[in-house]
Amino acid sequence: MSTTAATPEAKKKVGARVRVQKFGTFLSSMIMPNIGAFIAWGLLTALFLWSDDPKGGHGPFANEYINAAIGPMVTYLLPILIAYTGGKLIHDVRGGVVGAVSTMGVILATSSPVFIGDKPGSPMFLGAMIMGPLGAWVVKKFDRIMEGRIKPGFEMLVNNFSSGIIGAALAIASMFWLAPIMHWLMEIAGGAVGWLIDMKLLPLASILIEPAKVLFLNNAINHGILTPLGTDQSLEQGKSILFLLEANPGPGLGILLAYMIFGRGTARASAPAAALIHALGGIHEIYFPYVLMKPQLLAATILGGMSGVFVELIFHAGLRSPAAPGSLIFLYVNAPPNAILGVTLGWLTATIVSLLVASIILKVSKKDDGDIAKATADMESMKGKKSSVSGALVGDQNSTRPIQSIVFACDAGMGSSAMGASVLRNKIKDAGFGQQITVVNKAINSLNDDYDLLVSHEDLAERAAAPTPSAQHVTVDNFMSSPRYDEIVELIRSQHSGGSQTSDADSDGAAATDATAGTAAGATAAGATAAGNSAVAGEGESANSSEPVILDRASIVLGGRATDRDAAIDEAGALLIDTGKVEPTYVDSMHEREASVSTFMGNGLAIPHGTNEAKSAIHSSAMSFVRYDDGIDWNGKTARFVIGIAGAGGEHLELLQKIAKTFSKKEAVAQLEAAQSPQEILDIFGKVNS
Repeated sequence: MSTTAATPEAKKKVGARVRVQKFGTFLSSMIMPNIGAFIAWGLLTALFLWSDDPKGGHGPFANEYINAAIGPMVTYLLPILIAYTGGKLIHDVRGGVVGAVSTMGVILATSSPVFIGDKPGSPMFLGAMIMGPLGAWVVKKFDRIMEGRIKPGFEMLVNNFSSGIIGAALAIASMFWLAPIMHWLMEIAGGAVGWLIDMKLLPLASILIEPAKVLFLNNAINHGILTPLGTDQSLEQGKSILFLLEANPGPGLGILLAYMIFGRGTARASAPAAALIHALGGIHEIYFPYVLMKPQLLAATILGGMSGVFVELIFHAGLRSPAAPGSLIFLYVNAPPNAILGVTLGWLTATIVSLLVASIILKVSKKDDGDIAKATADMESMKGKKSSVSGALVGDQNSTRPIQSIVFACDAGMGSSAMGASVLRNKIKDAGFGQQITVVNKAINSLNDDYDLLVSHEDLAERAAAPTPSAQHVTVDNFMSSPRYDEIVELIRSQHSGGSQTSDADSDGAAATDATAGTAAGATAAGATAAGNSAVAGEGESANSSEPVILDRASIVLGGRATDRDAAIDEAGALLIDTGKVEPTYVDSMHEREASVSTFMGNGLAIPHGTNEAKSAIHSSAMSFVRYDDGIDWNGKTARFVIGIAGAGGEHLELLQKIAKTFSKKEAVAQLEAAQSPQEILDIFGKVNS
């Protein structure tokens, strides 16, 4: 059998599509978290709008005082929220703050007559979607340039002043440069949309939107163009039909109803549940695989969408704010009273037309409807990540989906989870799957739904499961020697050998995503291991002076004096403080962390460390080592070795991996028990192969 390589043109098309998808996803990530704020503004407008002009609009509970909040919310609050969210995506909270400040220039140039406020159009939303990420990107570049160049004690001063100076400069730039450009673009786009509406040509937009939805390109159109234009139109008219173009569930609902009537096999059986999720849950992607099985069904979605928009135009339908997700419930919540009839007729018409066309296509087709599981996999491939609703289509087939990315989660993401990740990574490597499987560790508040398997301590399972609903969830009672690791390895072995064997490891949840995000996270973790053997050094000196010393002789005690867990934490914490790399307040967070989840790892090892919120008390990574010959009662288990950890970044991960390897070998643990000097401890850790 011969294979045909993809042409350069095909690769360019795929690359362009992926870039547009990523761009659309980024835009969506700025808008979606703030939909609640849009709804709040829409409800206040609908209920309490007040005007002293007799011809002005009035809500059923018109109130002059509450009305005073409507204008500032849409002019200031919503754009600033969008800008902050976009900035935070680029450079965390610091990026969000600078992005929000930068956007004030666009807002003022919109709201003040001194600038262009007397002209139609409001570019503050598009401006926010540009300046938020741009401001964060600029300050991120600045931070990288200054990394390692700020003298100790001046970090807060430099960070705060740089944020203020960069934010102020970008605000001025956006005021005099970006706002006029955005206003010009908004005026052109608004005029084009107005012309399409006046000429009754807006239904033609479905020719672009409906195929774009199936290809996951809709976010770029919806959140990059329709949402800003729709919001501007809603400000003037109290509603906008643009919010209905992509959100109308009618075209997809018609496809699913057609499969319920004329479909075959698995596709027909899964269609009812998919229709419910689509129409009421508003998750439109659930019908995409049904279209991918028969691409000619795109005609049904396009004609359904066009007919729905046509009816909505006739009956002057529209929504007050974006409908995301595109649920029927959301549509009615956002529809003003005078648009409810148009909204209802719009989605009903789209559903009926799509149903009729799809039924004809399915009826005349003599071939089988195709493989819904394969179509779902194709959809996820195009999307670039696991679909959160694919389980409704392929059922238990997900439970045997190959595992490619694994994440260990704990409170801070720098101690327990790093040890567990190292142990499992070694087991997977020994089993011959080290190149195929990525194993990373993260703090719970940094988790996302981009992993195939999540491992967490049983006390943290509920918190870790919330941000990772698509992943398999495995819980352990200790991170060092859990039997669940062997079960995970066996599951991976059976999946990669093509077998159907399963284990208890997959009984805790549904399978999850492709390895895209996991691979990226894995690369981060791998990069953190570059500290090498210089992380352990004697006399406080590194083997390479350019590399940080994480554990040295002065931080090793072979005869610990503590007699209980809390005293042991104090003793290990005091050694960290003595290095000068950790503030005294960090020890308090070590006790706080222990109160929530035990840091006992198994094999006589405990690794107390602070919470994620306490990282500001760490100047640079440090470790301490205390051996207790008589053992310490650690929540009913005996700890003979206590390793305190303060991780500022990833520098400590290499040493932590060595420690994990050491404590997974009985002979190495015996050597630690017999060691007579701190240098012997360092030698034992240093001898472990990387």
